[in-house]
Parts: sequence; C-alpha cells; structure tokens
Amino acid sequence: MLLSDIIGPVMVGPSSSHTAGAVKIGNVSRKLLNEPVIKAQIYLHGSFLATGKGHGTDRALVAGLMDLGVDDSRIANSFEIASEKHLEYSISSIDLGEDYHPNTVKMNLTGISGKELEIIASSIGGGQIKIVEIDGLTVNFSGDFPTLIVHNLDQPGHVAEVTSMLQHKSVNIATMQLYRAKRGGNAVMVLECDQEIPQDSIKWLEHLEGIVKVTYLSLL
Repeated sequence: MLLSDIIGPVMVGPSSSHTAGAVKIGNVSRKLLNEPVIKAQIYLHGSFLATGKGHGTDRALVAGLMDLGVDDSRIANSFEIASEKHLEYSISSIDLGEDYHPNTVKMNLTGISGKELEIIASSIGGGQIKIVEIDGLTVNFSGDFPTLIVHNLDQPGHVAEVTSMLQHKSVNIATMQLYRAKRGGNAVMVLECDQEIPQDSIKWLEHLEGIVKVTYLSLL
C-alpha cells in the first residue's frame, strides 16, 4: 500500500474526489490530446453535477486541461486563467445512466491544430481516476502509467504487431486490454506500460494498414 493511499494526495481542496480527481482527469485528457486545448465542452454527470460547483469540480477540470497540478494554488482562478489563455469552454449537465460512476464527466476537446478527442472519465476516490471511454469506445485505465491506445480493424495480426514493437523497444507491458464493437468491426487495444514508448514507434504504428488511430499518454 502506498502512503498516498493512506493519507490521500497532496492537493488543493476541498475534496480529493471532486477537486483533485477532477484536476487529474483534465491533466490526463490534455496529455491524450497531446496538444494545447483551445475548446472544451464539459458535461457533468451524477455527483459531479449535483455537488461539483461547491467543491470546485468545474474549475478543477478546466485547471487540469491547462496542465495545472492538483497542488496548484491557481486552481480556484482557472476560469480567469482560461480567459487569458483564450481557452473556450462550456459546462453543462448530462445523464450518462446508472452504469457510470457518480463522479463522471464527458468532455469533447479540440486542440490547437484542430485535433479532436471525446473522453469519459470518472473520479473514483482519493484522487484516483479511471478513463472509461475514448471516442465512443470502451477503455479502462488509470492514467498512472505510460499508456498506448490503438484503434484498429478487428483483423488477425494487429496485437502481434503492437506487442512485437514494444518487445523490440524493450518496453514492458504492465496491463493489456482488448475490446471490439463486433467481430470484424472496430477494435481497441489499451496497453499500460512500465516505460515510455519512443515517438518514432508510435508514428510507425499510425501508418500500419488496418490501424485507425493511435493515442498515447506520456507521463513525461
């Protein structure tokens, strides 16, 4: 057990779930987009919607999207900072249904190059989070490891291509998850790794036949 599991994260309050977790969701989402966010449509679900304003969840999410850390004293002023940085954002409600954790947010993000990302993430307590959907496909990862997300056609050979590349680059796989919408349809691989993956390897993956999209979460 980690010390942070006992005493909680070093953070700006008032809540590890509604504040620190929300900042981390913003941080991870920004890293997955891999470029500065210029537009964010933020939809709060469940407890995030009901009590989020009082706990500063809205400000925390915006702060995270601008790379502010969970212990940054400027979180309370994130709306003003966003205005200075010309980050356009909207915050509204959504009912995602009972299958989603009460502390859940859906975000549609646009980056400075026009790149877009749809993400659904939950704050599960103690400042810990789970990313549960990316661009409409189910995933499940924490954001605590370098993470490779590969969207591909459900065809033989793609898993071997990815794992062989990681072996060649001496990258160890911590966890691996496979999802598909239907046989022969769209599929996704989620690989949490112990080491960072070289950018040239990610570029190589992007150009393989049958690979639809590659998203990488770097912790650097």
